[in-house]
Amino acid sequence: MEAFDPAELPELLKLYYRRLFPYGQYYRWLNYGGVVKNYFQHREFSFTLKDDIYIRYQSFNNQSDLEKEMQKMNPYKIDIGAVYSHRPNQHNTVKLGAFQAQEKELVFDIDMTDYDDVRRCCSSADICSKCWTLMTMAIHIIDRALKEDFGFKHRLWVYSGRRGVHCWVCDESVRKLSSAVRSGIVEYLSLVKGGQDVKKKVHLSEKIHPFVRKSINIIKKYFEQYALVDQDILENKQSWDKILALVPETVRDELQQGFQRQSNSPQRWETLKNTINKYQKNNKNDKCGLWLEWEIMLQYCFPRLDINVSKGINHLLKSPFSVHPKTGRISVPIDLQKVDQFDPFTVPTISSICHELDVISTKEEEENGTESDTKHRTRESKLKCHFIYFSSNINKIIRGPV
Repeated sequence: MEAFDPAELPELLKLYYRRLFPYGQYYRWLNYGGVVKNYFQHREFSFTLKDDIYIRYQSFNNQSDLEKEMQKMNPYKIDIGAVYSHRPNQHNTVKLGAFQAQEKELVFDIDMTDYDDVRRCCSSADICSKCWTLMTMAIHIIDRALKEDFGFKHRLWVYSGRRGVHCWVCDESVRKLSSAVRSGIVEYLSLVKGGQDVKKKVHLSEKIHPFVRKSINIIKKYFEQYALVDQDILENKQSWDKILALVPETVRDELQQGFQRQSNSPQRWETLKNTINKYQKNNKNDKCGLWLEWEIMLQYCFPRLDINVSKGINHLLKSPFSVHPKTGRISVPIDLQKVDQFDPFTVPTISSICHELDVISTKEEEENGTESDTKHRTRESKLKCHFIYFSSNINKIIRGPV
């Protein structure tokens, strides 16, 4: 894959917005079939330009206006906001208090940095294949709940371009939800609670909710390979002391001794499970040890949502097909049928697709081809599957002609 050089980004963006950005599908998505008058025209966009120049309250009449402005500004980042009561670019002309956010997709933002207390391979903005499993589990857990528990049909998952994933729930009824209802949904989907100073972040009640059981069933499929092998969460005393801090004091000494007798994380995890089972049998009135094994699994693997992103109707979120200025990777949709196969490190970079476009253009010139052929053949390659998946989702949402 062509190496990405941030210094080349301004020139690459010109080519990307002129020749590759999927304006047609993008407009069809955010226009939702044009059923509601001025729906697209009242949508807020924000652009982040070179040197972190940030422009909010952008809005456009149609696809053509959006295209022209993006090709003129060549934004480093595009964010999508709410649909407002008035056109966002005229918000200064509206009397105070009248300019209100009215609708927006229900969105979720899951960022790998929020797992820094439980992942051992990387930290901060860094990711690797070992910790990406956290995002795989998060998509499976949250998407199952959105589909089965809430009945939401139109869910678009998107790779952020660097270290996380976003979800856009696009159902018509969902776009109208109040902040209070959005907060309730996020609360339902949140189990890991507490800041850096809180050691034990998951507390299950005596009666387990079906959502928790179904989430645990998903985690179990990944736990041994992810937590015990790839993360090696019981590798040494420093790592297992973090887990001992989550168990009742009465069993810590026994576990400490048991861990020292074992040689690896899978063996130590078995010791932990056996010790907890014995503790529960001997302390039937003590409910705190009842779901201890699950609480530890959830603390290490359960999705961590940014609540503020989801509950605020006027909160902006990075647009699909935006380019990440540090990695050069495109924010591509993730196929829900292929979540386990998704690899962030094989996502096309703006360098690779622009290089490919140059190669194809050269060949086309040699063969006297046309620009439209070039466009078509480029889309047939690196970005093809992402464009097709995006289009198929839009068609389902709008139920209009392809």
